[in-house]
Amino acid sequence: MEVKYASHCSYRIRYHMVFVLKYRKNLISDEIFEYVKKVLSGISERYYLNFHAVGTDKNHLHLLIEAAPRYSPSRIMQICKSITAKRLFKGFSELEEELWGGHFWSEGGHIDTVGDGYGVKEMEEYILNQGISRKQMKLYQFPISEQPEFSTEDDLQVIEG
Repeated sequence: MEVKYASHCSYRIRYHMVFVLKYRKNLISDEIFEYVKKVLSGISERYYLNFHAVGTDKNHLHLLIEAAPRYSPSRIMQICKSITAKRLFKGFSELEEELWGGHFWSEGGHIDTVGDGYGVKEMEEYILNQGISRKQMKLYQFPISEQPEFSTEDDLQVIEG
């Protein structure tokens, strides 16, 4: 994994995160998965997070994220969960009927670090093997990009509280 540079530091930090849908409902369709990828691209631009891969098994989401030390892992999880939930409810009103109470993701989740010993390829393989069958699990790899430009879209703001 290559060292990244920010204005006052260098870093090499990558996380594997898992978000589970409320009530473990199988609601991540192909259409919703495509929408989630677009939302995550917007989050990447706004919060300077580099998404390497995202996978789904219809009732949970795996994310492989590289982040500068400006955000704690729990803050990164909160940013991603709150924005994706807000945008999904806005874009797919039928989800509100399935997920009463206004929550898309269950509380908590899973976070671990990914380093040189347990690298990106191993993590992608792990994500692919999480489905009931290998054909069921979907994996999308984000294109490698340069430093993202700052986005000022109001709808990418994190829901507080």
